[in-house]
Amino acid sequence: MPANFGGHFFMNASSQNPRNGGLDVAYLEGPHGRFYELGFLFRVFVEFLKAYRRLHFIGPCITVFGSARFGEDHEYYQLAQKTSARIGQLGFGIMTGGGPGIMEAANRGAKETGAYSIGVNIKLPFEQKPNPYLDRWVEIRYFFVRKVMLFKYSFGFVILPGGFGTIDEMYEALTLIQTKKMPWFPVVLMGKEYWQSNLDQIALMHKMKTISPEDDDMLCITDDPGEAVRFIEEKVRPFATRRRKYKPLWWLGEK
Repeated sequence: MPANFGGHFFMNASSQNPRNGGLDVAYLEGPHGRFYELGFLFRVFVEFLKAYRRLHFIGPCITVFGSARFGEDHEYYQLAQKTSARIGQLGFGIMTGGGPGIMEAANRGAKETGAYSIGVNIKLPFEQKPNPYLDRWVEIRYFFVRKVMLFKYSFGFVILPGGFGTIDEMYEALTLIQTKKMPWFPVVLMGKEYWQSNLDQIALMHKMKTISPEDDDMLCITDDPGEAVRFIEEKVRPFATRRRKYKPLWWLGEK
């Protein structure tokens, strides 16, 4: 009785919540049929396969994270554009979430300097179109698949002011590096004033010994594109190994 009541309550709450657009949230229904779950796994596999084939030949990138809500007249948009242009001059491609705001600025900076500009766009209930400064992009349905792609091809991360998604991506990168699931790639926070409360939180983590003293080494906090570029170049140099060359196969969607 309590379990059924709970399920009924959550289904009603989810269907009445205006944030859900009147649609039931499927995961509150509990386990689905085996074929439904198998279908979900297949869709996720197809998403990964599509993205792998589409992005296989893009070369090493630096991924830039940040809000979609800043226009081109905003200082953070301009900072992202300038910083990405400088990074592009190192020979890296610039990868973003493919949308507007900081993402557009970063891709725009890449295009201006002749660097490869890549986007991993997400399908949302409200349409998010790929920005016009992309050389190559792929559209993804699931956020977790998108995040894997943004990390997989990157040798470092530049994080400008943003919202929940940006903070999630920042701490995901730091967690993967800290736990050695990813090499000690550079993470640059740009916008000292914006990130101050997060820096205070990190200082508290040090005080409470929930992170290690050396964890600070993975971070550079700056408002200067030149300093950001120097930090990336210094940290990435040890990973600059010879890359194997593969020929694209059109029948795998590699073009």
